Amino acid sequence: MTAPYIQALARDGAHRFSKQPAQSLTLIAGLGVEGDAHAGVTVKHRSRVARDPSQPNLRQLHLLHAEIFEELAPQGFTLKPGDIGENVTTRGLDLLALGAGTRLCLGTEAIIEITGLRNPCAQLDHFQPGLMGAMLGRDAAGGLIRKSGVMAIVLQGGALHLGDPIIVIAPAGPLRPLQPV
Repeated sequence: MTAPYIQALARDGAHRFSKQPAQSLTLIAGLGVEGDAHAGVTVKHRSRVARDPSQPNLRQLHLLHAEIFEELAPQGFTLKPGDIGENVTTRGLDLLALGAGTRLCLGTEAIIEITGLRNPCAQLDHFQPGLMGAMLGRDAAGGLIRKSGVMAIVLQGGALHLGDPIIVIAPAGPLRPLQPV
């Protein structure tokens, strides 16, 4: 198995569903992706701002595993990096199995902390009909599996480039399963 790495990067300065591909990104500690509409200390997601704009931004960075593209292709879905709003597309890392508080070293400088799952929303169906349902599954016990990636905060900033390695640092103590944030 190949060591985990960054397959693709994306950002968008406006609140659009998809993000534009980028050769590199700069992460800023405590804020997120430089030049991205979701960067900030407080929440930037429109529906969350409407409820309480003073909430801390636990969604500074959206990561998605590239393997989901291959999983969805036989079902007729054509997705490419950035299409569903992710900033970092990973390869070789089971993001959904990570626990809350897991830290990822991205490239040579940046460190992020996983805060939770991205909850699939109806906008997915506006992008491609049926995509929201395809981004949901069930585990052996019947529990809901959300497949639309994870959210993180930036602890230490730095430059990210295509092909950069990803190092996983598990938090101390028992695994705390990810919940939607």
